[in-house]
Amino acid sequence: MADNGKDSERDPVAARKAAMDLLARREHSRRELLRKLGRRFAPQVLEGALEQLARDGLQSDARFAEAYVRQRSERGYGPLRLVRELRERGIDSGLADRAVAGADCDWARLARWVAEKKFGAEPPEDRRELAKRLRFLYNRGFDTGALGDP
Repeated sequence: MADNGKDSERDPVAARKAAMDLLARREHSRRELLRKLGRRFAPQVLEGALEQLARDGLQSDARFAEAYVRQRSERGYGPLRLVRELRERGIDSGLADRAVAGADCDWARLARWVAEKKFGAEPPEDRRELAKRLRFLYNRGFDTGALGDP
């Protein structure tokens, strides 16, 4: 009886299918696919399958970055955090910066909306409250000038 675990780890067709199954659910970066499928497939088999998927246009780090920025910005996260999260997911700095810069998003407006949702429309009462709000926005990925002029 053949050991199916060992047979499948060397099967490029199975590696491609497994990667396509993940990509059918959502966009994935190359690093995410390597991490998720690395336990099931030999590295050289997985690399070959991912190279072919990229050549076929089925996996794209640029497309992943654009989708990621769109999805996370809609949830109220700012450009600094998005670049950091993209880099953690294997997207190089230049591509992450381009994805954030190319986003159709008014970051100052988004920062104001996020702050108002969290703290209400009233201005901060004192410096302590202002510092609290700025810390919150910084943790969300906005720089200290993100609020701009109201």
